[in-house]
Amino acid sequence: MMGALTALVAALVLMVALALLMRAQPLLDIAPLDQLLTSRDWHPLRGRFGFLPFVAGTLCVTALAMILAVPLCLLCAIYLAEYAPRRLRETVKPLVDLLAGIPSVVYGLWGTLTVVPFIRHNIIPWVGRHLGSVALLGVDNPTGYSVVAGGAVLAVMVFPVIISTTEEVIRAVPDGLREAGLALGATRWQMVKGIVLRRALPGMIAAVVLGFSRVFGETMAVMMVVGNVPQIPRSIFDAGYPLSALIANNYGEMMSIPLYDAALLAAALVLLLVVLVFTVAARIVLLQAVRRAA
Repeated sequence: MMGALTALVAALVLMVALALLMRAQPLLDIAPLDQLLTSRDWHPLRGRFGFLPFVAGTLCVTALAMILAVPLCLLCAIYLAEYAPRRLRETVKPLVDLLAGIPSVVYGLWGTLTVVPFIRHNIIPWVGRHLGSVALLGVDNPTGYSVVAGGAVLAVMVFPVIISTTEEVIRAVPDGLREAGLALGATRWQMVKGIVLRRALPGMIAAVVLGFSRVFGETMAVMMVVGNVPQIPRSIFDAGYPLSALIANNYGEMMSIPLYDAALLAAALVLLLVVLVFTVAARIVLLQAVRRAA
């Protein structure tokens, strides 16, 4: 019975993918998926559904969020696990975990009321003064609703996932390995870098993968701050339009347009496939890291 339940859970991914494929098939019969992904022509009223601007917006926001989040999260996790006093760790850890329970719409409101005005009134003028004309940087409408706003909000949202997982993985390294490293004359940082982090590397990779999955599929928060303009961002200050926001904004409202339903479900299928491919690739890297660590 337990084996059957396990197989059922694993099969849910295939069932979801199959359901999306069946609903997206009318559009795929007209235009293959590779053509949809490489076309930037988005005119639903004319039956043109090019996903390239939305794919570019998704990748830009996700990449920026991970660039901002991963170094900060890993350093924070290392400090909490190896250097922080016990009282400080017991105080900070519940606050970090609390971030995971905040609804995404609250993050979106915080981004709209705080991050977007800060970018509009401070970051963009500073960039214009010190790095040249804002127009030359590809910022046509410096409103603050931009890829960098979405990346900043998503980075904060992913903090608890990566920090908590990485901190637990590092603390799970046996103390005997730490004591052996220190007994051989290594400094505290040499011991952490050469022994603890090497042993915990597979778990750290898994934490980053979990964070990527959270960022890539997030909808509400990024939809509220990214601008939702179907274009390929030329800079991080341009507005973008992720695939998840496209689905949330339009599904159920534009169904009178032929093939629109199929186009949105094809976008959902693309999201699922990208997360699946990234997870499989990360799993391969994880297995190689485990072999090296062993």
